[in-house]
Amino acid sequence: MTGKLYLVSVGPGTAELIPPMVKDALAASDVIVSYDLYLTWIQPWISGKDIRTLPLTQERDRAQLALEQARAGKTVALISSGDIGIYAMATLAYEDMLETDTFDVQLIPGITSANACASLLGAPLSHDFATLSLSDLLCPWEWIEKRARHIAEADLAAVFYNVQSKQRQEGVYRVLDIMLEHKRPETLCGIVHNAYREGQTVEIVTLAELRTRRFNMLTSLVIGNRFTKRKRNWIFSPRGYGNWDDTPDTVKADVLPNSAVWVFSGTSDGNALAREIAATGREVIVSSATDYGAELVEQNCPGLTTVSGRLGIERRRELLRDSGARVIVDATHPYASDMSQQLIELAQELALPYLRYERPSAADNHPAEHVATMADAARLAMQRGQRIFLATGSKDLAAFVKADGADQRQWFVRLAPDPQHLQRAIDLGIPRSHLLAMQGPFSQAANETLWRDWGIDCVVTKQSGDAGGYGTKAAAAAALGIPLIVVDRPVLDYPAMASDFAGVLAALPAQQEGQPA
Repeated sequence: MTGKLYLVSVGPGTAELIPPMVKDALAASDVIVSYDLYLTWIQPWISGKDIRTLPLTQERDRAQLALEQARAGKTVALISSGDIGIYAMATLAYEDMLETDTFDVQLIPGITSANACASLLGAPLSHDFATLSLSDLLCPWEWIEKRARHIAEADLAAVFYNVQSKQRQEGVYRVLDIMLEHKRPETLCGIVHNAYREGQTVEIVTLAELRTRRFNMLTSLVIGNRFTKRKRNWIFSPRGYGNWDDTPDTVKADVLPNSAVWVFSGTSDGNALAREIAATGREVIVSSATDYGAELVEQNCPGLTTVSGRLGIERRRELLRDSGARVIVDATHPYASDMSQQLIELAQELALPYLRYERPSAADNHPAEHVATMADAARLAMQRGQRIFLATGSKDLAAFVKADGADQRQWFVRLAPDPQHLQRAIDLGIPRSHLLAMQGPFSQAANETLWRDWGIDCVVTKQSGDAGGYGTKAAAAAALGIPLIVVDRPVLDYPAMASDFAGVLAALPAQQEGQPA
């Protein structure tokens, strides 16, 4: 007797999305092997069949049962949700199949979670993309992290399966941190829960906001790439055909200077350092995260070449390599540790000298409570006040306004006058009346006046040094009797570091022959 094994995909969770070939395969089958839930959508087509069900965690037993029945000459349908060939049962059947087996095998493809979730969001997977399961039951966690890093470095769109379970709470956040090391915080993403099933929810968020959320095993995450755009209530990733020029970076030069010192600057003293380096006769290129940052460079360092935008590691690598960069000077903000780590890695990869300019911390002359993370600061701030002022920048706002109990507090934010920063705050639900967009640093009097007018009863800031106005904020909080919470600087092992301009200038490589003295 010669049996047959149908490997049957029943889609994401609704009869309308089951491939027509499934009905024919089920009609031809004598035995149906499945997990109970998967039968929900095919019940009308299996009446009178020999139905064998085994629970979750017994997937291999299900596959072996189906094989045994096919070897006995029966026509068997092994059922799986989604596509049976993607993170599902087909591979177990092929693994345990024998070379001597004679029964026929036919796999009927279906709609997997990646397709289903993408369709609810728009068209985020229109170009190259990857899928990644975050379950380490069948794959070592170090492999998952390594694959996540490759996805992030290549700036692929991606869909994450098996996102979070009761036993696996922290893995997804580690993977999202890896994404944030290489992708812009503003990267558009989707959260899809129960796609095409009862209780379906769909939400579009930024990558930074995604890091603040909680999930479960019925949730899939869709991560965009740097080209992913939003239109109305959908997101899509352009396929090319001219769109590759629509990059989020701006190079303010027809040709980048060769053998230049690349200064990555996110602060006023970083711009001043670039000006000092240029005064030695060296070619200097200043890279900033935003167009507004580039405007400040042009105002304070006229004549220097600027590159602006959240480039991502691939674009940074390309620009550094193609311009024959001479050295990387990391003058980014003291809290931009992810960016600094990326620059360190690029310097090692491209065999470039790396120099870190780290502005000195300010003296603690006034009472302050110190914490290690933004999450710690959010919890403490909600214990200390009701009308909380955040002087932490726009990047970490979600850690405060999305924390448990945050809706019971009023949040007030001062940030740089950059449209992206303002939009991020507005998207997180900060009322426009609670936003102040001004370029700092600010005097003690200005801080006192603002906090008194807004009725602020708690202030959260970073240890940004005197150059970042830390001292005047601490003095103002002390004068008003307001609790001051300080998020300490992240600790990073920099290969070479200086805390003043003279130290950076002394550590720069000697100028090449033919360059100005």
